[in-house]
Amino acid sequence: MTRPPRTLVLPPRLTASARTLRAAALRRGLRIVEATASAVPEGLGGPGWAGWAEAAWAAGAAATAEGTGPPSSSASAGEPTGPRGTAGPRGTASTRGEGRSVHLHAGPSFADVVAPALGIALLEAPADWLARLPRALTRREVRAMPIGEAYLLRRPAFVKSPNDKSVSALVYADGSRLPGPDAVDPATVVLVSDVLTFAVEHRLHLLDGTVHAAGQYAEAGRLRLGPPDGDALAFGRDVLAAAGKTLPSAIVVDVGRDDEGRWAVIEANAAWASGCYSADPDRALDTVLRAAGPATDLSPHDRAFVR
Repeated sequence: MTRPPRTLVLPPRLTASARTLRAAALRRGLRIVEATASAVPEGLGGPGWAGWAEAAWAAGAAATAEGTGPPSSSASAGEPTGPRGTAGPRGTASTRGEGRSVHLHAGPSFADVVAPALGIALLEAPADWLARLPRALTRREVRAMPIGEAYLLRRPAFVKSPNDKSVSALVYADGSRLPGPDAVDPATVVLVSDVLTFAVEHRLHLLDGTVHAAGQYAEAGRLRLGPPDGDALAFGRDVLAAAGKTLPSAIVVDVGRDDEGRWAVIEANAAWASGCYSADPDRALDTVLRAAGPATDLSPHDRAFVR
């Protein structure tokens, strides 16, 4: 049976990591659809976005079928569309067309609009995953709570959103320094943890219960790329043995070594929104394609981890 052609959708303003993954996808023969700034005049909340996503895919697919663009070509998604996302002379794009495999690599705000329109399931860790890990894996207290409760903190703490950037990941002197209720819904869940500094930090790309790709991304709190450390890989395997069943089949987990030489889980991130840093881009791409692919391809296990 022939596998349907695969497409990778990318947002405007690609990061260096996204460009690296784009190159890996092209080498593999995927077709690339990139949004351009001119494609988003109304912003991500505009009513034409769902139609844009479908039209962009349909236009590229038609070009491939007509022989004007190979499956591995890069198609721009900046061409004007009708008010509801129709594709101009090519007609109206169908919804969730069959015989295709569409994937995505982008930040949460872009992905949340485009993925549903293309039938893409976005995998991520549960919001309280880090807080539920045993202390032996975190080396610190981590709690998941509404930010309204975190306002009562009267000590320094590291606070972040579990799966997006709505609350910046920072050490806050106390709860009064957090974004206020005028900026964030008080019911918004955040992760609150003790402050722990790391001498070195590694990103692990996990796929099907294995450490599929890895690389160092920081040293002493500063960006410093390097090859994966054998101890980091071993710790990643320990994390999978202890908590692998509580994660989707494709995810990114950051781990670090503190000044005392102890390894700890820093956080889990959605692979479809994570940079690959110094990891093998082809293997990192494997995790991205699984983490943001057709909803119809979901395994029973992964259905519990859809964003």
